[in-house]
Amino acid sequence: MIQFDTRAGHIEQLVASRLPGHGLPRAFYHDEMLYAHEMTTLWRSGWVFAGHACQIRQAGEWFTITVDGDPLLLIRGDDGVIRGFHNLCTHRGTLLCAEDSGRSRALACPYHQWTFSQRGDLLSCHGMQDDMDKATLGLRMVHTEECAGLLFVSLAEVPPTFAPASDLMAPYARPQGFDRAKVATFVDYEVRANWKIVWENNRECYHCSVNHPEYIKSNFDIYEDGHGSERIQQRLTQALERTEAAWEHDGITLNHRQGGLAAFPDADHNIWFSANRTVMAEGFESESLDGRRVAPMMGAYRDPNVGVLRMRTLPNFWSHASCDHAVTTRLLPAGIDRTHVRVTWLVHEDAREGVDYSLDRLLPFWQLTSEQDWELCARVQKGVNSSAYRPGPLSEMREYNLDAFLRWYLRQLI
Repeated sequence: MIQFDTRAGHIEQLVASRLPGHGLPRAFYHDEMLYAHEMTTLWRSGWVFAGHACQIRQAGEWFTITVDGDPLLLIRGDDGVIRGFHNLCTHRGTLLCAEDSGRSRALACPYHQWTFSQRGDLLSCHGMQDDMDKATLGLRMVHTEECAGLLFVSLAEVPPTFAPASDLMAPYARPQGFDRAKVATFVDYEVRANWKIVWENNRECYHCSVNHPEYIKSNFDIYEDGHGSERIQQRLTQALERTEAAWEHDGITLNHRQGGLAAFPDADHNIWFSANRTVMAEGFESESLDGRRVAPMMGAYRDPNVGVLRMRTLPNFWSHASCDHAVTTRLLPAGIDRTHVRVTWLVHEDAREGVDYSLDRLLPFWQLTSEQDWELCARVQKGVNSSAYRPGPLSEMREYNLDAFLRWYLRQLI
């Protein structure tokens, strides 16, 4: 109890040390007690994006993920249901599945060959006493939710309801066809920065003009109200007029009509999920280097003029999806100054590599943009490591979402 009170007082002092409208003080990127508290109050208490249902389309297919040292396993059972388990044997705690993914009729522990069904039941444990109650020794389950092909897990004993997030995101995600997609490829990164720095970078496009020359050609993210010229505003208006009527006919919702980034998160109401669709600049049908499609149409789309679907869930997921492909980004903390990131490219399930798409055309737009960001994040981490670092004021016009993220984050701590 004394240790808990000490931690609580320490966290309260840190939260109080942030000046409104400024970045976080240096301690937020260095304090080990705070990092441990984040893992409890953010990463273990809510919902974490794990991956895609299309990764485990067949019975017995599984993939693994580690959240703050907890190895997890998601597997599709022979009944078609996707379940999440702690990826460890209930005998001596041995890691069951060491690979990133695989397929198994049953899950056998490599240590003593205890064997579990796809539903987590203990099937056999040769060499143990006959009167042992196998019914109490099945795999420990993890709460799992699927939202239109996107998979989320929660380590909480009683997680918050997922329904509000699903109710908002599913209508946007369904036309994209995540549940009828396949993974074209993925790239794993170790970003040398605290996970919050990665989100801070994501929540503003103040840096985009200089640092993302490919990205800014396709989107209006750098043109917040009052920032774009009259010519830019005319281009945005024309793009809206060009697309809105077609979208309405196809039942696709446009809900972000301004330049700049859509507002997210909502710190006052603890809104940690969002989805919106934006128009693209003229000449762009897809987020590709030349604006042309790089794969067959996804999901229910009939016309390539669908703009960009954007979804986000805190603390670890965002996605950009065009008519022909989708790109998802998953963050996982790997220590106070490291973040594991997986960027995944998805295409229609029937698309054939080398025939319908090539990785040389599919990857560059978001691979370049992502790697540009990871370098920026690493530079920020090096800067906040300095004893001379003091957080400066945030731009009300360009960093409104960054401020919202910081306020949301601080409210989760107490």
